[in-house]
Amino acid sequence: MKQTKPRYILSLIGLLLCVMLMLSGCGTKEIATAKISENGELVLTYSDGTEQNVGVVVGADGEDGADGKDGVDGQDGVNGKDGVDGKDGADGKDGADGKDGADGKDGADGKDGADGKDGADGQDAESNLAHAVTKGLKNSVSIYAKVYLPNASSPTGWKQYTSTGSGVIYRPDKATGSAFIITNYHVVYHKNNNTATGVSDEIGVYLYGSELDGMLIPATYVGGSMYYDIAVLRVDNSELLKSSAMEELTIADSDTICPGDTAIAIGNSNMMGIAASYGIVSMDSAELSKLAADGKTNLTFRSIRISTSINSGSSGGGLFNDRGELIGLVHAKVVDEAVEGIGYAIPANIMKGVADNIIDHCYNTDTLTMQKCVLGITVKAQSAHAVYDNATGRTSIVEKVVVDAVEADGAANGVLQVNDELVSVTLNGKTKGITRHFQLADFLLNARAGDVVTFTVIRNGAYLNLSLSITNACIISY
Repeated sequence: MKQTKPRYILSLIGLLLCVMLMLSGCGTKEIATAKISENGELVLTYSDGTEQNVGVVVGADGEDGADGKDGVDGQDGVNGKDGVDGKDGADGKDGADGKDGADGKDGADGKDGADGKDGADGQDAESNLAHAVTKGLKNSVSIYAKVYLPNASSPTGWKQYTSTGSGVIYRPDKATGSAFIITNYHVVYHKNNNTATGVSDEIGVYLYGSELDGMLIPATYVGGSMYYDIAVLRVDNSELLKSSAMEELTIADSDTICPGDTAIAIGNSNMMGIAASYGIVSMDSAELSKLAADGKTNLTFRSIRISTSINSGSSGGGLFNDRGELIGLVHAKVVDEAVEGIGYAIPANIMKGVADNIIDHCYNTDTLTMQKCVLGITVKAQSAHAVYDNATGRTSIVEKVVVDAVEADGAANGVLQVNDELVSVTLNGKTKGITRHFQLADFLLNARAGDVVTFTVIRNGAYLNLSLSITNACIISY
């Protein structure tokens, strides 16, 4: 804008010449002086002392006047060299609120703006990762479980071993020094252990930073599920917990994660103490087939596939995003010369559903296994496509989910039909939209006997709301 000044001068000279030529052509008066007033008006004084105000030629409102190119706040205007509030105007580039404007890149509230690339606090991505790790460490424990396995050379016929793993603190109560611990079932179970259930009866946990002799916190087994590879432990009346930095675990909706999201694993890596490793989500939902903890049952787990380094002892540790929110529970890795950087975590929605189920049915009871709701239906994805959100830069997969089969003796028989398209499911006032084939099963982990489940489906082009009651016949130990 500064380079427009010569044009103002040339325009003024041109206008003066035109006025002088126009008036001298009349042959009646001679111009004695010509001045620009403070309001930008051209005032002519004639030889006989009379004046004429020709009007605004250059002035307060810039090159093109009040509504023109440079306006009230334009170059050399009345309120400042280059506008009222800044080099190039109140809200312009290099304006009042920051190098590139209030909400722009390098704006007022941070390195890359209030809502910009590097977040509200103006910190770099690396600093956000450090904050996320710190938050995760507060909710992480290392786990040591003693198991006694048959040994012919031992005088007792048994030899002691220690199973090591990791866990996350759940539902803590600092006032009483109590909390639940969620971990993998295979961390505390061994098929040949000398207990009746195979679960260790000598379990202890260490808080981060307290992995020293005398600081092991005793924990008891609440219950678990071999089929989900999840177990829940309980710690009560611990002075170490009362004085610790533990806090309520923030659990994210694992259905919202997508490839490329941050994946921070925190656990007792290689049995050398609680540590963190960093990677990304490789697949938001992948199937992992492996032997169950009993060494004979083949299971398929729905998992989050990650590039994060996973090592022996990491099992049961938390998987966190870059906000320190739990997105999964680490439970496996691929060990093969032809494979590098493939680890797996149980999605947080499954982990929480199973853990809550175990607590509801097993805590302070004689029951040791979760109680799962089964409706007697299978579903499938009939079609699928990727959806790219330009506003967020994220991608997600959307499926058309339909009922594939209905068992004759199942609770859903007579309610749902084959080829019904599932739109949503509602339970205890919460509604879940069904956009992936696995979401229904995950959501029903929250169902209990006595609940009513309502399905919204499309059948023959019409929307229907269909309800069924959960009875004890729908519940199985799992």
